[in-house]
Parts: sequence; structure tokens; C-alpha cells
Amino acid sequence: MDGRDLVRSIRAVGSAGAAQRLRTVRAAWRRRRADASALPSRGAERARVPGPVQEVEPGPGGGILRFSRSELRIIVAVNGAVFWGWDGASPEPSYALAGRCPEPDPRAVLEPDKDGGWRVVAERVTVVVSRHGAVEVRTPGGVTLRRDLPPRWWEPAGGGAARWMQRSEVAADARFFGLGGRASGPRLREGTYRLWNTDPGRAFGPGDDPLYITMPVQLVVADAATHLMFHDTSWDGTVTLREGEEGAGSGHDRAGTCELRMDGGPLRCWVMVGTPARVLLAWASLTGAPALPPAWALGYHHARWGFGSEQEVRRIVSGYQERGLPLDAVHLDIDHYDEHQVFTVDHEQFPKLPVLAEELRRDGIRLVSIVDPAVRAADGNTVYDSGAAQDAFVRDASGQLVQGVAWPGEAVFPDFTHARVREWWGGLYEERLAQGFSGFWHDMNEPTSFTAFGESTLPRSARHSLEGRGGDHREAHNVYALCMARAGYEGLRELAPKERPFIFSRSGWAGMQRYGGTWSGDVATGWPGLRASLPLVMGLGLCGVPYSGPDVGGFDGSPSPELYLRWLQLGAYLPLFRTHASLRAGRREPWEFGTEVLEHARVALVERRRLLPYFMMLAHLARRTGAPYVRPLWWAAPEDRALRDCEDAFMLGDCLLVAPVLDPGANRRAVQLPRGRWYDTVTEQVYEGPAQVLLDAPLSRIPVLARAGAVVPVRGDDGGLELEVWAPARGRTGGGLVVQDAGDGWDEPELERYVARWMGRRLVVEREGEGGMSEPPYPVRVRGLKEA
Repeated sequence: MDGRDLVRSIRAVGSAGAAQRLRTVRAAWRRRRADASALPSRGAERARVPGPVQEVEPGPGGGILRFSRSELRIIVAVNGAVFWGWDGASPEPSYALAGRCPEPDPRAVLEPDKDGGWRVVAERVTVVVSRHGAVEVRTPGGVTLRRDLPPRWWEPAGGGAARWMQRSEVAADARFFGLGGRASGPRLREGTYRLWNTDPGRAFGPGDDPLYITMPVQLVVADAATHLMFHDTSWDGTVTLREGEEGAGSGHDRAGTCELRMDGGPLRCWVMVGTPARVLLAWASLTGAPALPPAWALGYHHARWGFGSEQEVRRIVSGYQERGLPLDAVHLDIDHYDEHQVFTVDHEQFPKLPVLAEELRRDGIRLVSIVDPAVRAADGNTVYDSGAAQDAFVRDASGQLVQGVAWPGEAVFPDFTHARVREWWGGLYEERLAQGFSGFWHDMNEPTSFTAFGESTLPRSARHSLEGRGGDHREAHNVYALCMARAGYEGLRELAPKERPFIFSRSGWAGMQRYGGTWSGDVATGWPGLRASLPLVMGLGLCGVPYSGPDVGGFDGSPSPELYLRWLQLGAYLPLFRTHASLRAGRREPWEFGTEVLEHARVALVERRRLLPYFMMLAHLARRTGAPYVRPLWWAAPEDRALRDCEDAFMLGDCLLVAPVLDPGANRRAVQLPRGRWYDTVTEQVYEGPAQVLLDAPLSRIPVLARAGAVVPVRGDDGGLELEVWAPARGRTGGGLVVQDAGDGWDEPELERYVARWMGRRLVVEREGEGGMSEPPYPVRVRGLKEA
């Protein structure tokens, strides 16, 4: 403990809330002592590189190359993804993969290359390995997308986990995206990014990193092709990026670089090459299809830490109903628990919670419950007692329970990396279902343990099952929330088999989309917080997590009426549309900001409800293809460099372009349009891309443009489905998709395809089926005809 730690401890104890503060000091000391005694000292280290290649063994989809001090396994899978692993690393076991590794592609063959190297040629990619272990990823046309230099390991002289470093080069024009939920971006600038899921302990803004979800997933966009690189190791590490420069130094390009440094774990990775859509399809086939939310979860959610009672919930709901404002879900935070204890209810403030839930459900409103992993360590606590009987909680190296500090006080933490523990935890959701809850909001699951100094998580030496392999928190930390989400999802599948589980989680890792989505966490109230909201959603979508959204209005503080409205207008076009605020923050109900804001908020809320069929179609499309709902403007044209650098607008599916207002006082904003014809969805004014245009953005709305030819399923005035068709240019065609989803359940509805085309001077909309073209079964509303 250094002097700064001591000062922080004294301040923590001396501040208000002394009992909890004292617990955080004790917990910090316990964690430090545990790690000091149980973690191995690195001491002297030996550096190692692969050395020259000495032997090659071809195999299915690739083979093994043996170097003098390491070996490299390469496999091309049938879905086009390429795996390689050093030092005997294989694709499994892996928390990222959905089920077993895909089968090798029998057409991919390991064969000699020039200069003593080797190569594997596949349909979509060629992998070339030099005789000293550099690995190049090339397009089928031979253009190099990425070159991984020979890796380097640092092995402790006394044994234990080896640190390693992998340096890579990409094209000079390449741009980096991904790495999980990052508040800056979505394009990742030069700098170092940490791979360690972290609760910042306060509201965050664009400059804060890391945050709750970090993933070693890079999406790299270049002129030649897009590729996704995933390093499948959950250990702590850093990624340092440097963008390239074209024509640097005597007319030569300077490659972009990526340097990955990991504290341990296997050096293994997957790479996928192609268009963004093809890459995300391969990624979803590898890590799992995104969970399909129930229809109500695509509506508008209202949350707050501090509702406090059934009476307050009813007051808020009545406020929406009396003003005719759409509302689909209400979220209850930790204040509805009995003394903050998970899977309990404060019966004084919520005496008839199941009755309240049923009343709300009859009005089309669902209740969502927060669920924290920390369990109060006290005999008589039902969850603690049943978990102790199951030996469900994390222990230290000496076999003692690891105790931390969370909202209920002294707490223990389930080991979700054990199948038996996940089954036990999943069964606990029966209590939540009995209380009437329809959805679940996982919080504090980095995991967070309050501390006066040091890291606010479990000791790194804490022991975990890791599916029977055994290991410690250094490996388990980043996958803890992923495994908790799995426990909840699988438990709900058993408890309510006819309903689609709805879970969204503050933390997670690669593959978390299999179990649900996420949200921003505690984004700061202010214009910078609003600006950080969009890259979080977009970046997570490019990592395969399509369902997410921010705390509209920010988590802390009191937004100005203008800031609140602009945030609400953005949220109306994001997958998870939820207002939320902390206990000490200002209100978030639309009527709290004056009559003008209320009426403009009504427009945003009504428009979200009108677009629910389109959001449902995007959810099904995400499940089937991995494509995110929210896409960067370059999604369909990654070779367009002007679009690659556009970060303040986005595509919602293929049909709509959304340009939120992210600055105070703005009533106009510039938008970079992709190629094609675009209609303002309010004025129907037409714009031609590619071009930069200046659009009106009055306080009443944000600019939303529809692609010419788009067929958009919307909710009609009578509540039924309607096709909104934006006229294609003369001589051109358009189209769109519709999914008739029942709103819940596991039936796989048909994906209906519609085509819009000109027949002389008449625009015809038809359904395309196996038997040919037919009339649409829904009303059709054509827009933009005057400009067509």
C-alpha cells in the first residue's frame, strides 16, 4: 500500500456513510493480501520467438507448422473464417464460440510458398506464413490486409502464465473499429485501449476508457476489403493502435499498426474477410446468433433508481397514460429490494408487486427487474444459504470464501464459470417470475466490488472453475458477466419455455449476444455524454452485439430541456430505447421539461411505436445474419473513405439514415450522404448522394432520411401493419422485408420480400414468393411520388 492508497483510505473512512466505507477499506486490504500471497511472482523472465520453421504437417483445412521454439496450427473453417493458434492452442475450449468449432474446409490446403514459407488458399482468403512465423492475410486477389509479425513471449523463470505480444500491420488507408463498448469513436483513434471490463465508479464521458464491455475484436475497414480479427483470450491486456499514412516519406505509404499485449492466456485468433455484411455473418455463425427480444422490448422503457414504491410507479405510469404517451416497460432498480438483497422484495414499499405487474401487463406495460450478482454474506439470507449449500461462491487460493462489498454490504459472488452454479442461479429467477417481472437487467457484473483503493473487482487470485479446468480471476474476470447472462438465459428458458427471455447486461464479452444485449452503463449527463452514446451502440454492433442503447438523459445530473429532448430523439432510433437516472439525478419524465418539450417528445415516442414492425424485422435479420440494427454509413460502401470518417450519423437497417443533433443550439446540421436518392421523411424533399448536404434540424425533430425504393413496414393508424414505400427513381426498382412476428414465442416466421417497380407511369408494389409475384396483404402508402 503506497501513500496515495493510505490517503484514499482515510478519506473513505472519514466521509459520510462510514460503515460501508469502512467495509470498502477492509475489502481492499483483504484483496491486496490475497493477491500478494497467492499470485506467483514473475521474477526473471525469458523472452522467446518462434524461430525458423522445421517441419510441416498438413491437415484438414490447413495444418501444423512446427518452428524451433513453437508451433502454429491453421484451420480454415467451412464458413470462411480462419483460425490460427500458437504453442498448441486450439479453437476449444472457448467462451466465445457457440457450440463446437465449425468443420474445416476440405478445399483449403497447406502448400509451399516462396522463400521457405507456406500458405493456405481458401475461397475468400489466402493465409501466408513466412519461415520465421510472420502471418499474412490476403484477399483472393493477393492484396495484403494484415501482416502479423512473429509473436514474442515472456515466460517466468519459475513457470506460470507467459505474457505475450503480437504486432500487426494493416493497409495505410485502413481504419479501426470495435474493441467492445468504447465511448470515443466509433472509429478508434491512435492510442492504447485496455481489455479489462471496468466499472469506472462514476458517470463517464467520451474520454473515459476502459468501460464495462471490452472485447479483443477489431473490425478493420480498408479499400481492398473489410476484415474482423478476434484474439480469443480473456486475460487482461492492451491494444495500441496507430493509423497509417498514405504517401508518407518519399511517396511511400506508412502502414497502420496494432500491437496487442496480453498478461497471459492462449495466443490464438480468428479472422474473417469480405464485405462488412459477410464478415458479421461469419462472426455470428462462429459466436452465435443474437438473441431475439420479445416485441415489447423494442418499445419505450422508463427506468429510474429511486421509484421507491408501488404508488410512485403507478403515478409515473398514470402520467404517461393521461398524456397519451406510449410506454412499453417500467424498470425497477435496487431500491425495490429488501435491503438491496438480490431476489427479494421490500414488502413495505411494494406490498402487492404481482398485482401491480398484472395491472401493468393488462395495459401493455411490462415490469423489468434489476439483478446483481453479489449476494449478502449472512446466514438467514435465502440466496446465500442455498448458494452455500451448493458451494456456489468464489473461493480464494486457501479455500476460503472471497468476500467483497456491494450494495447489500459484505457480499459473496457466485462462480458462474461452473455449470452447476449456473443451473442453481438460473433457478432463482422463478422468484422474479412469480413477482410478475417479464425482463431482467443485469448490473454490477464486471464483477464490481466496492473498494477504497485499487481495483473495484475480485482479487485476481480468486479461484474459478472455468468449466472444470480451474484457474483464477485473471482469466475469469472478462467472461464473468457472459457466464451470468448464460445462467439467466438458460434458467428462463427452463422456467418460461414459451417466452423469449429478455436480458440485457452491463458487462459482457465476445458471444454475449447469444443471451441478450447491453446498455451504456452510467453515461454522464451533458452534451459529451450524448455524443458518447452513439459510438457505444455502433461499436458494439460491429462486435456482434446488435441490441443496445444509452441511458437517455444521462445517468447523473439534470439535463436541460434541449439536451433531454435531443437525447430522446436519438434514443427513439436505437435498439434499446430507455430513459434512466440515478437516485440523486433530476427527473426523466417528458412532462417535467415543459409543454414544448412534451409535445416534441410525444412525436419521438409515437414515431418509435410506428416503426416497431421495422425494428422487429431488423431483430429477425440480426438473428439470421448478424447484421446490426444500427450501422455506420459506410456499411454498404466501405470503400467510400468520406463515409468511413462520418461518426455522427448512422443507418437504421438499409432503409433509414438518422442524423441526430449532438450539439447545443443547433437547428441545422451537415450530413454525408451515401450514393443514391434520399427523401426527408417529414418534408419529402429529395437529395442525391454521394454528397454532403445541410439539413434542417428544428427542435421538433432530428433529420431522418429514407432511401429511395425502400419498403418500410410500419404500424398503421389502426394498429395493423402497413407498408410505407418510398418511390424509387424512374426506371429503378426498390424493395424491403417484412416479418410477421407474434411478439413472443419460438416460431420462425417467414421473411416476406416486397418489390417496388415502375410499370409505365404507375408504381407497383408486389410480394415476391415461390409462386411468383402477388398483391401485398397489407395497406400500401407511397411517399415521394412528386419527386420521383
